[in-house]
Amino acid sequence: MKFETSNKPLSIFAYSSLTDIVMLLLIFFLLTSQFVIQTGVKVKLPGAQNNEQVSPAKMVVTLTEQNRVYLGSKEISIDKLAGNLEQIKKSSSEDNLIIRADKSVKIDLVIKVIDKAKGIGIERFTIETEKISI
Repeated sequence: MKFETSNKPLSIFAYSSLTDIVMLLLIFFLLTSQFVIQTGVKVKLPGAQNNEQVSPAKMVVTLTEQNRVYLGSKEISIDKLAGNLEQIKKSSSEDNLIIRADKSVKIDLVIKVIDKAKGIGIERFTIETEKISI
């Protein structure tokens, strides 16, 4: 039995291994990237040198420059905020309220939001900031 050997280059290129590598890289970058859920409301966040990344949450209250209050991306009055936060708290196991307040929002409005949240049993608050470089 005699085997044939040839020194000819392969004329067929297998794309299957290349597509496997591309898929693995795509999955790697998707899993390692940070997903930050931001509402559609644009605000200028105050700056801080030592801020932490906020984990995605359902309880996000945004306070705009015009003193409008948004729960998620839906505008809401300050009086109805407690009831809607309570519904979200019951449907999910979250106990942290993220407050995204514009730089120019008066502290009175932030205190009102915290007071409403404390009234329904939310004890943890995060005020979102923007990282500034030195």
